[in-house]
Amino acid sequence: MNRQLQLRLFPFLRWWPRVDRHSVRADLAAGLVGALMVLPQGLAFATLAGLPPAYGLYCAIVPTIVAALYGSSLHTVSGPTNALSLMTFAALAPLAMPGSGEYVQMAAALALLAGLFMLALGALRLGLLVNFISQPVIVGFTAGAGVLILVSQLGPLTGIEVPAGTSMAGTLVRVLERLGEIRPAVVAVATVTVLVSWGVRRLRPRWPSVVLAMLAGVAAAVALNAAFGVATTGIAMLDPIARRLPPLSWPHVDPRVLGQLSGVAVAVAIVSLTQSVSIAKAIALRTGQRIDGNQEFIGQGLSNIAAGLFSGFPTSASVNRSGPNLEAGAVTPMAAVFSGVLLAAIVLAFAPLVAWLPLPAVAGVLCLAGWSLIDVGRIRATLRVSPPEGGVLLLTLVATLLMRLEVAVLIGVAASLVLYLNRTSRPTMQSLVPDALDPERPLTPVAPDRRECPQLKILSVEGSIYFGAVNHVAMHFDTLREFSPARKHLLLVARNVNFVDVAGADLLVSEARRRVADGGALYLYGLRPQVAGFLQRDDGFEAIGTRRVFDSKNAAIAAIFARLDPQVCRRCTARIFYECQQVEPVSED
Repeated sequence: MNRQLQLRLFPFLRWWPRVDRHSVRADLAAGLVGALMVLPQGLAFATLAGLPPAYGLYCAIVPTIVAALYGSSLHTVSGPTNALSLMTFAALAPLAMPGSGEYVQMAAALALLAGLFMLALGALRLGLLVNFISQPVIVGFTAGAGVLILVSQLGPLTGIEVPAGTSMAGTLVRVLERLGEIRPAVVAVATVTVLVSWGVRRLRPRWPSVVLAMLAGVAAAVALNAAFGVATTGIAMLDPIARRLPPLSWPHVDPRVLGQLSGVAVAVAIVSLTQSVSIAKAIALRTGQRIDGNQEFIGQGLSNIAAGLFSGFPTSASVNRSGPNLEAGAVTPMAAVFSGVLLAAIVLAFAPLVAWLPLPAVAGVLCLAGWSLIDVGRIRATLRVSPPEGGVLLLTLVATLLMRLEVAVLIGVAASLVLYLNRTSRPTMQSLVPDALDPERPLTPVAPDRRECPQLKILSVEGSIYFGAVNHVAMHFDTLREFSPARKHLLLVARNVNFVDVAGADLLVSEARRRVADGGALYLYGLRPQVAGFLQRDDGFEAIGTRRVFDSKNAAIAAIFARLDPQVCRRCTARIFYECQQVEPVSED
């Protein structure tokens, strides 16, 4: 087996030489921090996904280890995340009762399907597809998901009973109608959790804020229950977790349900891959590491497949754990491997202690996670700098709040593509003339003090000439012929034309023929190699005429000038080109 094939099958061999005594100590310490951080987060995210709390921990054991071994980033940590937990709940709640055995099987099947889709994209080297999901779509979707998380936790935050699966509007209405049923003790526990987390992040950013906040919530709940009694406080606790590792099993789901899950799996894969690659690239900017998008696809695909086989739900790289992992001193992905192994040990040793965790504290952790998804600064900047992109952002956000999450993602992607096509369908076309004041006579935009040649139009095209832009370019050509009929010769400066498709080539050929029929010609100057190569394959050069295609401005001007009407040149006083100096003007006598 050659080295390249080995690295493709076992990508962890790339970084394995970095592992030594020093790195193992650093990664072990970072892994312990990661295991402690994911313990409350995993419980909270599983609750958000509509699953028993243990399944959030299962997602942070085997899937985390697999993603670390098969991804390309040295520091990202994968596992359960807030956005994917919410997507899981939104997709599965209409199909089965949250928390039921059928629901658990559907969640595992969703992770498995999404993982297979990601793995296929990575194996086919289609990692660049994630680049088509614009930043406004990501910001809008995550902000919408953050709002949904905040609203979904109003029940546990206040002690008001909200049935599982209630919509955002239904939750708001129910809570507003029952404000008199708010439990002050429940609100107090949630408030203590949020304030302690906020204070630790502000004063001691390197400390595990989520762990300390959860412990503070536990202390507050125990004190309130001891002082007033559980019946009075209404503080509910999580159900205990069994001491066991995630069981290996194949998800059993009705084949008809698999068809319904397939569309959701694609949206889940898109969100997971976008989030994972974005986090990996953000961390790589700090470390100088090179990220392989295709390998990230494969790593996340295998991680989700592992989640589906080991009683989990869809996973992704986590910004809440990847950043702290780097700050904790992680050197290699062994830190994430140690995190999964240590979490498994903690589950086996201390699982029953989960029963001491109050639901309001878990809700407080989820609210912090939801709020972190709303990037207010980025939203304001996008709206200010680019209103069209701001519109895509707001559309995605509103769609996330009102529609199924997978539909919202697709709407955002479609809107951003429409915006891109609208922009590229109108390439800038600018009239140019030689600058007579400069000895080099560079081409500059036409101005009141810069006259054009009465027989030659020089036009620059800033953008690609493809099917979407053909109508715009053709209308511009028609306008030139209508308002400047004497300028029968047209020189296109195509240095900034990135590509031409079949429709664009047909347009250039058609324009060339019309110019010849009118007694002039179409000339091309500065074609990029890829554009010239395409026109040669499409026989565009033959139709336009190879003698009318130039690499040099001076050669183009000299060749075109030789075809101009000398009688018009003698009467012209502009003297635009060097060649004009050789023309004897018409005598005034």
